[in-house]
Amino acid sequence: MREGRGSARSRRASQASRADKYLLYQEAVQDPEGDVRRLARMYESRFGRPPRTLREDFCGTAAIACAWVRARRERLAIGVDLDPEPLAWCREHNLAKLRPGQASRVRLVRGDVREVRGPRADVLVAFNFSYFVFKERAELLHYFRRARAHLAEEGIFSCDLYGGPESQEEKVETRRHDGFKYLWDQDRFDPITHHAENLIHFEFPDGSRLRRAFRYDWRLWMLPELDDLLREAGFDAVDCYWEGTDTRRNEPNGVFSLRREASDDPAWIAYLVAVKRRRRGSRRGRSSAGSRFGLRR
Repeated sequence: MREGRGSARSRRASQASRADKYLLYQEAVQDPEGDVRRLARMYESRFGRPPRTLREDFCGTAAIACAWVRARRERLAIGVDLDPEPLAWCREHNLAKLRPGQASRVRLVRGDVREVRGPRADVLVAFNFSYFVFKERAELLHYFRRARAHLAEEGIFSCDLYGGPESQEEKVETRRHDGFKYLWDQDRFDPITHHAENLIHFEFPDGSRLRRAFRYDWRLWMLPELDDLLREAGFDAVDCYWEGTDTRRNEPNGVFSLRREASDDPAWIAYLVAVKRRRRGSRRGRSSAGSRFGLRR
């Protein structure tokens, strides 16, 4: 007896079971080319010259590091992460898409971002709120001090953050993409400790769902707290780049501008850029050009 179409369809793997969570994350969450352009402009506005070396802490699949070297021939990039799985995915996918000369200018390191040492970078980033993993003030201050130490004599450290009243609500937000839905699930929030547990899920047209593709156990840090900590860590200045609003749709417009004040906003995203200046009387040093990738722990 011949099987019907229904039974054949039931044996077909669901879209969720065939999905690549890292590929979905990069498409739904990241804008590495835009980040690279912003970082270069932020650096040049401070120091009047283009940056050469970038270090991406908590790099995951190192999408920013790869975009950094792809943008300009002379650039170098270092990616640091504790988790071997996304690093392996990067080697198989992101690095594999680079030309050999570009790939040779990216170094991936598995290790604790507070402990991995090496050539100092012009630009160091901790994006996607990754540093929220440090829940105690002393822990985060120590990381910021190490980040400053990993910068060249003239460098910037940039981290992103989110906030607003809606960031403290237990809620699920859905955003449509080509071929899937992205769900940001603020699963738990403690208003006393600011402990937050957030999840990412993906949904597909066939009705299947990739649940808990990513889970985050964080402290939701406030912008003034971070500004104070960065200055205490020794940075000479801290700038805030605030995302604008599309007034027609009342939605974020993806344009970040230097701001000292902002209007009340129920949900916002911003970048903090902490500046390390060359001390008077010190000689201008090269970032990582001389030692290339002489990393150590």
